[in-house]
Amino acid sequence: MMYYLHRFSDQFIGFNVFSYVTFRSVAAAVTAFVISLIFGNFVIRKLTALKLGQPIRLAAEVHRLAELHGGKQGTPTMGGVLIIGAVFLSSILWARPDNRFVWLALFTMLYLGALGFADDYLKVAKKKSAGISGRYKLFFQIILALIVTAVFLTSPLLEVQARSLYLPFLKTPVIANMSWFTLLFFALVIVGSSNAVNLTDGLDGLAIGCTVTVAFAYALLSYAAGNFRIAEYLQVPFYPFTGELTVVCAALVGAGFGFLWFNCYPAKVFMGDTGSLAIGGMIGVVAICCKQEL
Repeated sequence: MMYYLHRFSDQFIGFNVFSYVTFRSVAAAVTAFVISLIFGNFVIRKLTALKLGQPIRLAAEVHRLAELHGGKQGTPTMGGVLIIGAVFLSSILWARPDNRFVWLALFTMLYLGALGFADDYLKVAKKKSAGISGRYKLFFQIILALIVTAVFLTSPLLEVQARSLYLPFLKTPVIANMSWFTLLFFALVIVGSSNAVNLTDGLDGLAIGCTVTVAFAYALLSYAAGNFRIAEYLQVPFYPFTGELTVVCAALVGAGFGFLWFNCYPAKVFMGDTGSLAIGGMIGVVAICCKQEL
């Protein structure tokens, strides 16, 4: 929304900065960081009051690991709602609302966040480490891949981009038309990235620390892919829509640092599947949009 303030640059000096992706990306990161810090303790208190504590696997299941994680029993989970909220609000505020890639990334985050929330809730309700079965998770993730694929293939402007497969720093695609393998490839990227973060989320600060690094890298890649001169210089494919994803990735970086304040050792809250599936899937969609899946 703040993007449209650049229209008043004739009346107010300096308002043209709101049209710059770089300015809005920094602002999005700061906004998401502040939101995470301000609402972090409130979210933790609410999760604790609702007794949404993290279930820990029994020693019979994981042996020594149960001893190492024994002190984490009862630590609030579902902290991913803090990350999702901060990223969503910051992105809505600073990204261009007319950019389809922004909405696709945010939709992915909310969709997988809801799936992860249901999984976390079942774990807490049953007081076991098993929530939604892997089969059902995979089913809903593939449904998401179908939606993402449909968005690309039903748009004449995006269809050629979707069917192409690039390698890093090669401007021309190694496969110009993946045909129906496009769906399979998108599913692999989305399912793989969301579950990769989910599997990484095992130690205090580990998953969110890795996420911040990856999100920052994709912020740079999105900016490069959305800027003709930089894309030409770096020999990466140019797609004008992807520049706004820099704002979304920057918001994730800011929210990640804010969440890390509460998630570093000793963790006061865990992101749970609510956060890990959401941010992993969103990063996967960003990778697809800027054609840097590999």
